[in-house]
Amino acid sequence: MSDLKSRLKDPSLLRTDSFINGGWEKGASRFDVNNPANRTKVADVADVGAAGAKQAVKAAAAANLEWRRTSPFERARIVKRWHDLIMEHQDDLGVILAMEMGKPLAEAKGEVAYGAGFVEWAAEEAKRVHGETIAVPFPGARGWTIRQPVGVVSCITPWNFPSAMITRKCSPALAVGCPIVIKPAAETPLSALALAELAARAGFPKGVFNVVTGEAKHIGPVLTQSDEVAMIGFTGSTQVGALLMEQAAKGIKRVALELGGNAPFIVMDDADVEKAADGLIQGKFRAGGQTCVSPNRVFVQEAIMADLTEALAERVKKVKIGDPFEEGVQVGPLIHDKAVERVSELVSAATAKGAKVVAGGKSLAKELGGSFYAPTLITGADISSSIAVNEIFGPVASLYPVKDEAEIIKLANATPYGLAAYLYTRDAGRVHRITEGVDFGMIGVNAPMVGSPATPFGGMKQSGIGREGGKWAAEEFTELKFVLLSGIDE
Repeated sequence: MSDLKSRLKDPSLLRTDSFINGGWEKGASRFDVNNPANRTKVADVADVGAAGAKQAVKAAAAANLEWRRTSPFERARIVKRWHDLIMEHQDDLGVILAMEMGKPLAEAKGEVAYGAGFVEWAAEEAKRVHGETIAVPFPGARGWTIRQPVGVVSCITPWNFPSAMITRKCSPALAVGCPIVIKPAAETPLSALALAELAARAGFPKGVFNVVTGEAKHIGPVLTQSDEVAMIGFTGSTQVGALLMEQAAKGIKRVALELGGNAPFIVMDDADVEKAADGLIQGKFRAGGQTCVSPNRVFVQEAIMADLTEALAERVKKVKIGDPFEEGVQVGPLIHDKAVERVSELVSAATAKGAKVVAGGKSLAKELGGSFYAPTLITGADISSSIAVNEIFGPVASLYPVKDEAEIIKLANATPYGLAAYLYTRDAGRVHRITEGVDFGMIGVNAPMVGSPATPFGGMKQSGIGREGGKWAAEEFTELKFVLLSGIDE
């Protein structure tokens, strides 16, 4: 803990207690947060359990009416102030994130800025949540719609983007008038608590912004089943998302779920091979491959398979892996040793069935002293193998040769997931045919990433429900109400 605090310009950002109703709560017990790069303890954090979760929900419910009645211009001002404070403390927030999650420091700071963009957008959107006038078939009557905040929102966020997943999910809820209760992942609670400290400085009223830390099995049921919670926002695995949806169904609560993916990365024979290789490196190895939109299955037309493999092998071998605070490091550790074991098992299973490791293909935990796995390139894996049908969530790219568009669309859609897809081609006709043919919520064409504050983020099939980002994010957290006024001519 002292090592992290010594790296911060503002040590008061290192908070280790839950933030409930405007104050810091220690809880009945503590749990350790560890640095995945060297397995050392970073801090011990409060576990407030079910009691703390109930306290936070009660505080949010008490603040609900006042916050929804607050002028949208005032809400916008507070949310914008939160954005400004996040950017003023970008360096410190990046250090905290890199220490607890393992992202290279430059990438961690980039995540903070990316997440802050959603806060700024939400602040602006608070003033643009509009209704409509509607023609009605009744003489002497008028109709219109209004959008009102849904109520208390539980936000359950993952460890892979411990800053941006909070800001992307929670800032639009706050902006439209919903109090929130955040449950961050136990692996990475420090980023959430630092954001809570900045939220307090920004001036959110008591009870509007709450962060509860501890074991999910105790806190989760409170956040999904409390009668005072109106909506649940979750980013994480499809398995957990299905469980939360089941729990929410008992109270007919609204859910917004951003779940797992199995992203195809399609390279057509007319693509710029060098740009496609650069794009795959950027998309695949960001966050060590631990993102739900990471390219998972790389489909390459046969005519350029050899050229792309050669270009990728050269690049993968040059990817620098190491401690997040070391200059020039591009890939840090995986989140913990179990993640390394899982990736190792996927690669071993693929090679046992004839796949070839072109680069990497091994754990570097012993060599580097943390949860590291070498950036890896694989060819020749069976399309039905575990590495193809499962989300890899690690720094491994696996290439599969394909013949034509029909086979590409069929293979791309042969998954229960539908979050992100990528296509590299210079043929406009192919762009339309393939983007319309594949069942994914977001498609990057000649682009390795798809998210931004202005655009909708979300998936199809078992990859989730709802959209984050842009005007769609604000709509997710509002109820649409219709008003019919009769008797105008009387």
